[in-house]
Amino acid sequence: MNHPMIPSRVFFVRGVGAHKDKLASFESALRNAGIEKYNLVYVSSIFPPSCRIVSIRDGLKCLKPGQIVYCVMSRNETNEPNRLVSAAVGLALPNRKDRYGYISEHHAFGERGDIAGDYAEDLAATMLATTLGIEFDPDQAWDERKQLYKASGHIFKTRNVTQSAEGHKDGLWTTVLAAAVFILE
Repeated sequence: MNHPMIPSRVFFVRGVGAHKDKLASFESALRNAGIEKYNLVYVSSIFPPSCRIVSIRDGLKCLKPGQIVYCVMSRNETNEPNRLVSAAVGLALPNRKDRYGYISEHHAFGERGDIAGDYAEDLAATMLATTLGIEFDPDQAWDERKQLYKASGHIFKTRNVTQSAEGHKDGLWTTVLAAAVFILE
């Protein structure tokens, strides 16, 4: 039997928005991501055992406007024209579904989306690797450690969802976000 407070499913979203007001820019990014209708509660970084990743469409079907929804969110914003902002969530899953994984959040200025995404993915995998007792060299490049983690037989999958954007040319607030959105039964 599932515990009512342990999510059974999760989906990943990203969004970007711009507006003269900072809060409205965030709202616009939430709308772009499709999660503006919910009361979002930020939680930390544990991916529950046996939790299934579902599509955005299938995930949104399970939620009702006004519902309290738990998520791990990364968010960044700027009102500086052309300033690069990024937000990413990374995921690392163990090979056994009865064990928990990690979700990490990372946001940066002046960092391309692919770099921010790799960093978030690396962070989640490193947190998982340390709990599983996998030996690794923290100075080794992410690509090399990724291969080591997978070769260990303990880490099954890593991925990231990232949004980056340049600050609006006219100085409007520009917000980027990435989130893992949990579904409770």
